[in-house]
Amino acid sequence: MKTLENSFICGTLAFGFHLPLLMASLSKVKIPEQLKSAAGTVVVSTTPCSVTCGLGVKVDEICEVNSKGKRTFCKLHRSDCVANWICGLRHFTVPVGKPFELNCLTYEMIGVGTQAFRYSWRLASGIITTDDVLFKLFKTPSYVIKLSPAKESDAGTYRCDVQLKKTFKIVKRLYFGLKVIPHDVVELNFQKSLTPEQKLAAHEKAGIRWNITSIVGGWPRYSGQRRAWFVFLIGIGSGVTGGLLVGTGLYFLLQVCKKNRPVEE
Repeated sequence: MKTLENSFICGTLAFGFHLPLLMASLSKVKIPEQLKSAAGTVVVSTTPCSVTCGLGVKVDEICEVNSKGKRTFCKLHRSDCVANWICGLRHFTVPVGKPFELNCLTYEMIGVGTQAFRYSWRLASGIITTDDVLFKLFKTPSYVIKLSPAKESDAGTYRCDVQLKKTFKIVKRLYFGLKVIPHDVVELNFQKSLTPEQKLAAHEKAGIRWNITSIVGGWPRYSGQRRAWFVFLIGIGSGVTGGLLVGTGLYFLLQVCKKNRPVEE
């Protein structure tokens, strides 16, 4: 241990002694004029990936930067990106007999070209899960699975893996949780599933809403000029009616006052 400590101390002292000499020799190095005026191509900015999972695109701004930091000949370059290749689980519920499709592509991937990828599907039949041990190979070479029509036996979790054909790198994994419900088990029509009391309450609310709509909704059918005349006539009618009521009240009040006035002898 003492030998190692002594060697470390000696090495440190030697480095400290030669450091000024090394810095002095570097200060005497001359940089050629060609290197001083040289410029390099650098990515100065980039946008976030267009998708949160799977294969997306980003746009890089590339410029030539000289030794003084001046940017010239800037251009935009579009490139592929993968922020996260696992896209999680999506749930779907369909009735028996209805056509349904499971699509593993996105708009960005279609722009690259569907032939640039390799698609592999696996199925965990009858359950909704993301446990990869429970999946078995589902043979289909396409990026879409068409169920026409959907059957109860089609229920389960479908896993789609998308790989680049050139590198075999997985760029996307997506799970589809599919539930296929028979018509005689669950009625998907909301109106039919209501009780008589709920239907009556819904009809009453609809009637009130219709009355309000018929009163208020009639206004837009008139033009601006007709609406103004309509409001003007209503105002005049209200004013005349109010004047008649006030005048009649004052007349009866005066008659009462005359009857109660004492007669002079």
